[in-house]
Amino acid sequence: MGQIVGGFATSHVLFSPESVEAEAERVLQGMTEIRSRLHALKPDVLVIAGSDHANNFTLRQQVTLAVGVADEYVPLGDMGIAQTPFRGHRDFGESLARYAAECGFDLVQVEEVRPDHGMALTKLAVDPTDLIPTVLIYINSNMPVPPSPARSFALGDVLRKMVNNARSGSERVVVVGSGGMSHWLRVPGQGRIAADFDRRFLNAMVEGHSDVLARLSTEELENETGNGGLELTAWLLMAGSLGRAVGEIIYYEPIKKWDTGMGGVQLFATPEDS
Repeated sequence: MGQIVGGFATSHVLFSPESVEAEAERVLQGMTEIRSRLHALKPDVLVIAGSDHANNFTLRQQVTLAVGVADEYVPLGDMGIAQTPFRGHRDFGESLARYAAECGFDLVQVEEVRPDHGMALTKLAVDPTDLIPTVLIYINSNMPVPPSPARSFALGDVLRKMVNNARSGSERVVVVGSGGMSHWLRVPGQGRIAADFDRRFLNAMVEGHSDVLARLSTEELENETGNGGLELTAWLLMAGSLGRAVGEIIYYEPIKKWDTGMGGVQLFATPEDS
């Protein structure tokens, strides 16, 4: 059977460091540390779970959950990200879609997508030279009705079972949740950061209580973290893929100028997860 050898989560924006140089440097160093730790696990497949910001999925097609099945992705190029293609993993994506369907998850298979910063910045941060074929799992957090924290956590468990039961015994997989933390975007409250909740969320996750976080309702999560904080469902998918794993907070910075709490964690795989 295959093995999920570790999981990470990280915010997926970087803005001007002007006037917040120290905080921005700590965020950048945190992302660099995630990259180093991820590559030390020697993964064969990188799974990134995150959101699209109404660039590929719009009100014309309100996709709830999707998996990329392309051989290659060309970033959209927003946030100054170079439009340099990176490798997909069609076989893994299609395997997940098939396995998930048997578990009650109908994942839309997407091929002609241009990953915006929600996926592309994370890929650039953790694998800038495209050493690892990458699978994208899209979780709607922008349009009604987003999957609940519990649903996202459960999909992570499906991913774990798929890797364990349907993939090669030599295949090593790392899962990264992309997005968050608290931020209110283009709604009343923009500029607010729920730093206390962010820290409670981080502590619960690394202490092995992600299943408790998954019991939050969508409304509770949004009330606590803003509409942008719904991206934490991607963190919960990652956590679900590792069961009750414990981990370590790698960085956290509430950056008022960026209107967001910036955070990153690692969860450690255990024999029970594999």
